[in-house]
Amino acid sequence: MKFTAEQIAGVLEGEVFGNPKAEVYKLSKIEEGSEGSITFLANPKYLPYIYTTQATITIVNTTFIPEGELLTTLIKVEDAYLSFSKLLEFYDQAKKGNKTGIEQPSFISRNVKYGDNLYLGSFSYISENVILGNNVKIYPNCFIGENVIIGNNVTIFAGAKIHSETQIGNNCNIHSGVVIGADGFGFAPNSDGTFLKIPQIGNVILEEDVDVGANTTIDKATMGSTIIRRGVKLDNQIQIGHNVEIGDNTVIAAQTGIAGSTKIGKNGMIGGQVGIAGHLTIGNNVRIQAQSGVGRNIKDNEILQGSPTFGYNDFSKSYVHFKNLPRIVLELEELKKQILNQKNGKNG
Repeated sequence: MKFTAEQIAGVLEGEVFGNPKAEVYKLSKIEEGSEGSITFLANPKYLPYIYTTQATITIVNTTFIPEGELLTTLIKVEDAYLSFSKLLEFYDQAKKGNKTGIEQPSFISRNVKYGDNLYLGSFSYISENVILGNNVKIYPNCFIGENVIIGNNVTIFAGAKIHSETQIGNNCNIHSGVVIGADGFGFAPNSDGTFLKIPQIGNVILEEDVDVGANTTIDKATMGSTIIRRGVKLDNQIQIGHNVEIGDNTVIAAQTGIAGSTKIGKNGMIGGQVGIAGHLTIGNNVRIQAQSGVGRNIKDNEILQGSPTFGYNDFSKSYVHFKNLPRIVLELEELKKQILNQKNGKNG
């Protein structure tokens, strides 16, 4: 399907500079642009490519003023990166197509309720008392457990497992290999050194507009609910323990682990490979740098780094000295010798 610069500018609320009838049918990186493609320029690092790209249309910020001849038609918008992201989303949806229907072989229990435009991929299993909203897409090899409730416009990609009692809100995306609602890690030590499994009878709740990346696991609560609030974005390979709560619009990068019963506030940003201990409270607007280890409660608006974590600015200042520790130790030893020599000289 082809679109003109004029049509795209209308959707993005932008202004065309160049040929409004220029047509595109594919997306490209600016350095790999070719005829018939649309690209974008947001990072100044890629500025030289704007003068050589073969892309038919380029989305730029309104502040961009060319300093040379261009081969591409421009669409100027307030935020080029955000506008191109919208195009990527549109392209992704168009590529997937609006799949509907129930493929075979698959299994749906008799008392399942589902809305309009359901797509159920082959080799998927829908258990008893499940409720599915409108426009739910469940790709092949998925498992949906008993009493699960799934809202409208939810996509569950191939191989995901949604265990019993889970609730998923509207507009969520669950990627391949995700496991939601498995037992939390609860064991009580016995006097003989063995461990007694503690039954996990709670559930998981995902509110609206949550994205869960591939192979991420979210454990159900021992009692009550593990809760992922509205707008949370989880990267791949994240472990979220039982009874954890993550606040609105918090984003968490890959390989982070959050132990049971920790509460994380709104609008947080957590880097990759962060480890967070259990039963902690982490405030709103907190930033935690990659590979940090968090073992204490965190107040609102803190920026942290290190293991154990401490203030980001303090960490940056201290890191200069960490690298120089061998030299500093040698200098201290030399000073120590000089002081001892001076003392010995006086005593002599």
